[in-house]
Order: sequence, then structure tokens, then C-alpha cells
Amino acid sequence: MNSLSRRTFMQIGAGSVAAGATAKINFLEPAALWGAGRTVAPSDRVRFASIGTGTRGCELLTASLEVPGVECVAVCDLYDSRHEAAQEAVQKQVPATRNYKEILDRKDVDAVIVAVPDHQHRRVVVDACAAGKDVYCEKPMSHNVPDGFAIVAAVAKGNRIMQVGSQRVSSIVYEKARELYSSGALGEVFLIEGSSNRNSPSGAWIYPIPPDASEQTIDWNAFLVGAPQRPFDAARFFRWRCFADYGEGLAGDLFVHLLSGIHFVAGIDEVAQRAQTTGGLFRWKDGRDFPDVIETVYDYPNFRVSLYCNLNNSIESGEPIKFQGTKGTMELLNQTLTFTPQDIASKPETYSTKGWPARLRKQYLADWAAQNPQPTPLEYQTKVRAEIFTAPDGYSDVSAHQANFFDSVRTRKRPVENEVFGNHTAIGCHLANYAYFNKTIATWDAGAKTIKG
Repeated sequence: MNSLSRRTFMQIGAGSVAAGATAKINFLEPAALWGAGRTVAPSDRVRFASIGTGTRGCELLTASLEVPGVECVAVCDLYDSRHEAAQEAVQKQVPATRNYKEILDRKDVDAVIVAVPDHQHRRVVVDACAAGKDVYCEKPMSHNVPDGFAIVAAVAKGNRIMQVGSQRVSSIVYEKARELYSSGALGEVFLIEGSSNRNSPSGAWIYPIPPDASEQTIDWNAFLVGAPQRPFDAARFFRWRCFADYGEGLAGDLFVHLLSGIHFVAGIDEVAQRAQTTGGLFRWKDGRDFPDVIETVYDYPNFRVSLYCNLNNSIESGEPIKFQGTKGTMELLNQTLTFTPQDIASKPETYSTKGWPARLRKQYLADWAAQNPQPTPLEYQTKVRAEIFTAPDGYSDVSAHQANFFDSVRTRKRPVENEVFGNHTAIGCHLANYAYFNKTIATWDAGAKTIKG
């Protein structure tokens, strides 16, 4: 904590330049993980399985190794080689299957990670809840509006713990941002901006196809459950985010992170009232359904949110979110938060009085000075132009999010990013796509639980 890595120094340095030379730097201290530093009794261990062990599934399995008192006991994926990858991620041999229902039948599984394509979230989560398993489901929680409400109902019916996998709600940086926001330090916030940009084939989901991918190594028919029937297509299996049959495009992959972070910081748990979207498919014309540039403006009761994603330029690293308040600006970028106060000190007007004669300007300035006495030298204090808050080098909000889920499984305390929170942010993604594809303003009808154009 006392020594800075080059990465942390560069992040802080960049924030300091933007905020001014008098920025104050603060180091945030992560909370200790449950069970850290002691042996966890077998009766307290949480045993889980991962349903879906692709890129994200393996990332979550690796992150789980940092959480004390949890154990992966089985894995499932429709592609055989991912069984091997999952076992490498958890660093041990565990039973592997293509059939997720075999996982749900196991008595030694307390909870499951669901990291399957979006179009299968509803089926797997509903079945898991019916089988008495707690669920960590990757974002976005739903593939469409009805799926989201079906998941909410299944969690309630099964009295299960569910957490959605947008890890920012467990970040110590976002927790600090939430604290600053609720304190009133920003004043009134009327506009929030966020973006997520990429400029590479990988960033556009053009992932390489493994050389052993075939109908023999992939259960294609199981993949198509909940989607239209079509001949085997490895590109659709590995690049499913490009296609509306299985994913939600940029909104579901990237807007959901921005919206989850904004909702958490601003302390709201509701759906935006309406959304207006523009964009287009300009570069990655590979048969995909979704645009590679998208911009959406959301209407909330007390502020507007403006988000955009661009797969053709990455001038901004990370996924910045900027809260613009009447008293200050707060920007979140990677593992750093920068708060810059607005200069709202009272000043005499000098622009419009240029059209006044000198005698009136002189009189105005004299009257203003009399009504606005300046502080004496003893009262003067050097003002910090900005404050920067940063997580320690090596901090992982992915591991923190996993730890929060497993802690909820033990305590039965609902996590912050529960199924209702996750449903609201997922609906925000559906609003953006509805507005784009229908070329209309998408309005949320809460009573009817539907989107209207």
C-alpha cells in the first residue's frame, strides 16, 4: 500500500494532470474476504459448479480460487475442450459434463455459476432455482423482457439467493463513488456520461475458432434450445454475441456494465423511463445483427444518462463514467476515482457589463465587493482542487464480487446486485436495442411490464 506500481502511478498521474497539480491522493483499503487467514470448517464450505466454462466461465473459476471457503466440485459446457480448460482454471480434476441437469441433480452442489449465452439464462436459472441451487448469473441477466421477469419469479418461488455478474457493484472504487454521491458533494447531478470503446477483431467478438470445433465436440442441438433451428455453424457458437438469436450486442455486453455502475452509485433500482438510440454497422460486416457504433440517451426522473460504444476506435482506455454535478465532477476509470470540485465561488459579473459605461461598472463592482466580503489571510485555506481515490495494485473486483455472492449464500442476505437489480439494468439494454432496431423512442411501461415504441 505504501509503494506504488507503475500502473497505479500512471493512473494517478493522469488523474492529477486532469484535475490540477493540487490533487490529493487517497488509497482505498479492501475489506478482508470471509474466512481469510483461517481454516474454514467443512460444514461452512460452499460447494459450487460452473455451468458454462468459456472465456468468462473460466475467468470466474480462476477468481473463485481467491475466495476462502469455497470449492468447485463440477463443471459443464457444451464444448468438450472447455471441460479441460475449466479443470485447468480450478487447478484440479473435477467431474465434467455437457448436460447441466446432471449438475443440478448433484446433492453436493450448493450453488451454480451460470455463464452460458444470454438466450439460455432463463432456462438454466429457472431450473437451478427449482433444484434448490443458489445462482450467480452472468450479465445481462435476461435475453428479453419476459425472460427477466420469469427469472425474478423463479428466484422468489425457490427462495434462492441470486447475484448477477456485473462486478462493479462490489468494487471498493464504486463504493467510494456511491459514498461521495450520497453525501451531496457533487451537488445536483443532471447528466451522467459513460462509454466503452474497442478497436480490434477481439473487441468486436471475432474470436478464433478452435481447431477441434465440430459437431462431434460441440452439442449444437443443445446450444439451439431457445433459438431458431439452423445447420451447425461454429462462428455462431463462439461469436454468439454478434447475433440477436443468442445475445444482446453492445448494449447487453457493455452498456450493462455502465448502467449497473451508474445505478449502484446513484442509489437507484429502477428502469429508465425511455431511451433514444442511434448508431450503425459500419466496419464489422460479417453477417452480424448488431451495430458496431451505438449511442443511447436514457431518461430517468431526475437526470439523463448518455452512453456510447464504438468498436472502431479506442482513444479512451477502460470504460469511463462521468457524473456531472452542480458542485463537482466525479469520474470513474478502471480502478481510480477522480473528484473535481466545480469553482462555484461567488464572482462579480464581467462579461455582460462590458456594455455598461465605466461609471456604472465601477458602481456595480463596489456594491458587489460590499455584499461579498473576501476571507482574511488568517481565514484563507488552500483548497484541494481534486481528490483521487485508487484501489491497491492487484485488486480484483471480480474476486470481490464472487466473494460477496458466496457470502450471501452462507448468510442468506440478499446481495446488492440481486435478480431485481439485474432485471432493471438488463431492461435498460433491451430498451436501447428496441429503440435502435425499431427507429423509435422506446418507452418502459412498468404496469404492463413491456417496452412500447
